Amino acid sequence: MSNTLLYLSHEDVRACAVAPCEAREAVLGAFRDHAAGRNHSLPKTALSLGPGHAFQAMTAASQAQAIATVKWVASAPAAPGSAVPSVSALICVSDYATGAPLAILDGDEITLVRTAAMSAAAASLLAPTAPRTIGFIGCGLQAYAHLAAFHDLYPGLASALLLSRSRSSAERMAEAAAAQGLTTEIVDDADALLARSDLIISMVPAAPGLRPFLDARRMKPASFAAAVDTGRSWLPEALPAFDLLVTDSLAQSQAPYDVDGLPVTTARFGRDLVALSHAPLADAGTKRSLFCFRGFALADLALAHLVLEKARAAGIGTSLPR
Repeated sequence: MSNTLLYLSHEDVRACAVAPCEAREAVLGAFRDHAAGRNHSLPKTALSLGPGHAFQAMTAASQAQAIATVKWVASAPAAPGSAVPSVSALICVSDYATGAPLAILDGDEITLVRTAAMSAAAASLLAPTAPRTIGFIGCGLQAYAHLAAFHDLYPGLASALLLSRSRSSAERMAEAAAAQGLTTEIVDDADALLARSDLIISMVPAAPGLRPFLDARRMKPASFAAAVDTGRSWLPEALPAFDLLVTDSLAQSQAPYDVDGLPVTTARFGRDLVALSHAPLADAGTKRSLFCFRGFALADLALAHLVLEKARAAGIGTSLPR
């Protein structure tokens, strides 16, 4: 048994510089391994205390990567202008064979990269092959991660449409997109954004009094949406307008979620990335598709493994006595 643990702080994880293509391929590999029975996970367990206030545990083990992980996530509403993040996470890594603890990783950066990588992995299987316009609904940290992930996957992207409750957030996001060579436009009409975008990323945080406002019927016939917000911003009655409703794992989720965090009754997922990573649909890019997910523990494991490998190779991190 090792007498030390490797600790990777937020800055350590960032210093490992995981490229978007590396993250996307790691996530797809985790889904393919799951389809082949080489890894295992439990559905996310959550202790919900109120809107946007919860504690969650995500557990996974991979024979292929020879590790097991648990991610502990805490979320709580943040006051406007607060320096305290609304979501915080840690990842504990153990040896698959012996169970010995190996490392503790700050989970915030990994969650950012993993979430965008999952959206991009889904898009690679579902979205139109040559999208030109991406629409961002919400311009927080996840928007920047998704910009990096989708610009890497689709270097031909030409424009970004931005919709945010905060004009200043939209302006900062516009600057980031422009720095990547995209033309940008800040909009205040959700229907117009949906009608003009080939790719749509909804990232609306949970908040008291939130009402769904995104109408899937306004989207192009061939388009892709990733509901990072688990579906809370989408009108439940319009969800049947999607030709394909896909989640990360049908064992974890059966339907998108409404503003109260409950599964909607108007639509159900028909497929998951576990199956699609093994057997993609030939005509998926010609349809209107939604990818909606709560977070897949095996994707966190895949990113934690990738970060650990990079940290060990570069000598990054702090060795702690047990």
